[in-house]
Amino acid sequence: MVVPAEVVAPVRIEVREGHRLAVRRRGEGGVPLLLVHGFPCTSRIWSHNLLPLAAAGFDVVAPDLRGYGDSDFAPDGWYDFAAFDADLTALFDRLGWQTAVVAGHDLGAMIAIDLANRYPERVDRLVILDDSMPDLPEAYAAAGIPPSPPKPAVFDYQRRQGHHADELVAELNTPERRRRYVGEFYGHRLWCPPDAFDGADLAFLSEPYGDAARLRASFADYEVMAGTRPVSAPELIDRPVRQRALVLIGADQVTRGEHAEQRCAIAFPEAVGPFWVNGAGHFLPWERPELVNRSIRSFCGDLLRH
Repeated sequence: MVVPAEVVAPVRIEVREGHRLAVRRRGEGGVPLLLVHGFPCTSRIWSHNLLPLAAAGFDVVAPDLRGYGDSDFAPDGWYDFAAFDADLTALFDRLGWQTAVVAGHDLGAMIAIDLANRYPERVDRLVILDDSMPDLPEAYAAAGIPPSPPKPAVFDYQRRQGHHADELVAELNTPERRRRYVGEFYGHRLWCPPDAFDGADLAFLSEPYGDAARLRASFADYEVMAGTRPVSAPELIDRPVRQRALVLIGADQVTRGEHAEQRCAIAFPEAVGPFWVNGAGHFLPWERPELVNRSIRSFCGDLLRH
């Protein structure tokens, strides 16, 4: 496996007694910036962002969510937004952060949205690196935005991960099969342009999912979404986000929804964007790291000048 030269090794931080998150950190003392990964990623997806953003003046922290990467599994069995947020706010306290800029991608973007609504005093502003938005069907309909059309066949994974997770993990019964399954999301499932990731990239990014328990834990959010797993508290993604937000969307991905501009205006009243990144797909932190780093630096220029 080829490891990117700029990768930052994780350290394990106890966020509550007996429960630790693996955290990649650079720039201690700078402007607090939390980078939250999604599926099928871990904190490794931020490998090309940590050092440049630290050099720009941020205290950059990229944790593995509970159950992912090198973090502990959920001690209480919960893998919902409230549980993720409890870990992250406890991490803030361990780091001495009162508030932070929060950047999220995929599941991480939805966690960031929930975090901004659940703990508004802890989130200074948001950076959303796809078209994740609050779930506001009535508001969207009132604005004349039609509902999303049926999803294409490449979304079959949502049904299997959400309704048949144990059976799917049983089928993926070797580390190679599990890593190949995860690698498909960077390939023929059309989440990004062809050849956006080479073999070394896929080996590095999929390696944590070779473990069956890690893969199984990553399916929990799809079970929550499917209603087959209970939640520890209601999700707070049913209201607009009032913090300032920067929204970047890779244009070349099957996961992109329609009417993003209209939905964004309702979901993020203080948004800058959405800005479309042509020729890039779902994995902007890896596909276009220079653009992401530059955009975050510009969006937070006032904080960096203080």
